[in-house]
Amino acid sequence: QVQLVESGGGLVEVGGSLRLSCVYSGNVFVFLTMGWFRQAPGKQRELVATITTGGSTNYADSVKGRFTVSRDNAENTVYLQMNSLQSEDTAVYYCNTDRGALHWGQGTQVTVSS
Repeated sequence: QVQLVESGGGLVEVGGSLRLSCVYSGNVFVFLTMGWFRQAPGKQRELVATITTGGSTNYADSVKGRFTVSRDNAENTVYLQMNSLQSEDTAVYYCNTDRGALHWGQGTQVTVSS
């Protein structure tokens, strides 16, 4: 079974930065449009960023200009650089295909303190 393993979360102050990583264990990563999602307490999971196989990116309005998604196809890894973090960014962050087609990983907790 393909696994997604997220890492890089933590506790950071408002205005700080974090870089999340997600490693995909399967064989077809290079063909997949990948996405970063987040789920805050009491809220539904939301898609915040996507990156196509060719490197085209798209962002939710709430993170545009602050988050940057990238990928390394040789390492089967997708990244999320998060800058100017706000308290509203506090959530568990997950990666998956842009349609959420794979088994969800454990996610990584991001907590932004004010």
